Amino acid sequence: MSTKGNITFIFLLFASLKAIALGDVDPLGANNTIPTNISIISISREVKLKQGYPLDSLLNFTELTAEYGYPSEEHTVITEDGYILSIFRIEGKNCQGPTRSPPVLIMHDLLMSSDSWLDSGPGSGLAYLISDDCYDLWVGNVRGNYYGKRHQTLDPETDIDFWQFTVYEIGVYDVPAIINYILNQTSSDKINYIGYSQGASTYFIMCSETEGYCDKVSLFIGLEPDSKNTFTKSILWRFIAETFQFLSPHLTEIGIYEALPLGGIFQDTASYVCSDYVMADTFCRDFLNLLDSPHPGSVDTETIRVLAGHFPAGTSVKNMVWYSQSLNVDRFQHFDYGNTANMELYNSTRPPAYNLTATTTPTLVINGLNDYLTVPADVDWLTSHLPNVVEHYIVQDPLWNHLDVPYSNLTSKEILPKITAYLSKYSNETLQT
Repeated sequence: MSTKGNITFIFLLFASLKAIALGDVDPLGANNTIPTNISIISISREVKLKQGYPLDSLLNFTELTAEYGYPSEEHTVITEDGYILSIFRIEGKNCQGPTRSPPVLIMHDLLMSSDSWLDSGPGSGLAYLISDDCYDLWVGNVRGNYYGKRHQTLDPETDIDFWQFTVYEIGVYDVPAIINYILNQTSSDKINYIGYSQGASTYFIMCSETEGYCDKVSLFIGLEPDSKNTFTKSILWRFIAETFQFLSPHLTEIGIYEALPLGGIFQDTASYVCSDYVMADTFCRDFLNLLDSPHPGSVDTETIRVLAGHFPAGTSVKNMVWYSQSLNVDRFQHFDYGNTANMELYNSTRPPAYNLTATTTPTLVINGLNDYLTVPADVDWLTSHLPNVVEHYIVQDPLWNHLDVPYSNLTSKEILPKITAYLSKYSNETLQT
């Protein structure tokens, strides 16, 4: 299918969502409400395997790591406001026993999950590669994805309050809770933190809005770190984010608060279409190129087949609205509720900016020149506002882009050496039990 045809399909898909939200289409006939998790292909793993889905696309984190001989553990973290998150600890295949200290936490991007660090396989996935260097690696998840859809009192299927979050709540509640949990489990004083895009922006928010948590981190590594998105080049991403902002009031009216969940109509369709090798190498690859930018030879077709089983992983509609807002402002700021509500909440008609100077952790920034989502101009702006950048490293491959971080087959060449060099510098030289 041509790129023009792909764009047409994508626009028709979101136009359909718009029609549903505006009431032009009632997918349930006389029923006025729509479940937050619409599924059009609800079939068992066994049936999907017979239909040609790749096995890895159907496995969860611990199943994936076990398949390739990497021991891993699932841990449960409860945030101060009651969200229940599954995080994982992975051990290198040849690192049984002692590991380097302090522990390392790696956090995923928007609409992703811990599984994103495994989708490109043991030779390329950062969770495999870092654990193979015998670091005590913890892989986080945040509220709203499929590993973070539980709460002590709220039901994500029926309670709107579950979905009233943005990057602010992730930074103020989820990230601190995960850090505390790891420190308690390992009896460590500090961790090293790797944040990819949203995983970086929520770290900055934590440092800005909480006391003392930056002091619990020895080193912060930002991979394509996100803040404001003024210069985002991706037309498709702008369209998606702005569509959610436009539809937000209508989606609320019909009871949709969750955006792009695993098992939803978009992800189910993508996993079905992209399970086919030819479609994965053409249509699905073109979609990723439109979402970010082309990088020929970087992402294997098999990786595309696998990632479609785990992406998109879901978030809140409100969080998508925040991302839309971030496209049209010149600073990294809180959610904009409108002048009246802003005045009541912030005592100002304009949302306050996050305090980036509070990120005092020694910081390594890594980004590529071909990133159309977190573009170099926005990363340069961010880096200029961080007070303790020890190095700003530009990936040597001029085509390195945003989605290459979790999915490229070039990871071990282009970014792993810099990551492990700094982890080694900020870790104990000797292995510890």
